[in-house]
Amino acid sequence: MAGEPQADCLFCKIVSGDVPATIVRETETTVAFRDINPQAPCHVLVIPRAHYPDAASLAAGAPEVAADVLREAGEVAAGEQVDGQGYRLVFNTGAGAGQTVFHAHAHVLAGRGLAWPPG
Repeated sequence: MAGEPQADCLFCKIVSGDVPATIVRETETTVAFRDINPQAPCHVLVIPRAHYPDAASLAAGAPEVAADVLREAGEVAAGEQVDGQGYRLVFNTGAGAGQTVFHAHAHVLAGRGLAWPPG
């Protein structure tokens, strides 16, 4: 069920403290931590504490938490001191788009040239 922790979800295990992560920020509704395979000098994931499989289901099921994720992404960028140079927020939705952990999450990327399209 959406919102409920999933026993087989890596990010739910990070939220519960069962799997270690380098936490950058925490709020009542979100957790932000460093990506273990960074794609830029600044690469932080911001996740809702509640389990939603992707950004679309998060936005539909808990729009206030989706807003919290976006707000915290901005706070992460400020804390990492990349807000002035620019940063990218990415929500991969579905395996075809590169989503590998099916718990909604925003990637905060910065610190190198981020040309579009990526690649």
